[in-house]
Amino acid sequence: MSMSDPIADMITRIRNAGRANKKSVKMPGSKFKIELAKLLKEEGYIENYKFDQDNKQGILSVYLKYKKDDEKKHCIEDIQRVSRPGRRIYAKGKDIKPVLNGLGIAVLSTSDGLMTDKNAILENVGGEIVCNVW
Repeated sequence: MSMSDPIADMITRIRNAGRANKKSVKMPGSKFKIELAKLLKEEGYIENYKFDQDNKQGILSVYLKYKKDDEKKHCIEDIQRVSRPGRRIYAKGKDIKPVLNGLGIAVLSTSDGLMTDKNAILENVGGEIVCNVW
């Protein structure tokens, strides 16, 4: 059975694992998912990630990060898919709106690769809004 939206599957796995207080979550890997995990790590939303190559497409392991004062409180309050296969959402560099007045980030897929909304505004590039994280 093929998956129609693997990015939404990744986002849902991370959200569900955080709510269940899991230390890590595994999923099928891809270049896009690895770049998304790299961006989430750079922004401090996850602890780490690891990609293990196998005979198929590989396994991406994402290690979740919890707040120091409350071990059961996940660093990602919520993560939501914005652009879907049935309805793509695009924004120009000057039209990108901040997530929760700047408390969260929007992940954009641009011609320069995946980047946060703040970087896209600085470089004045637009693209597809993949997800919002806060």
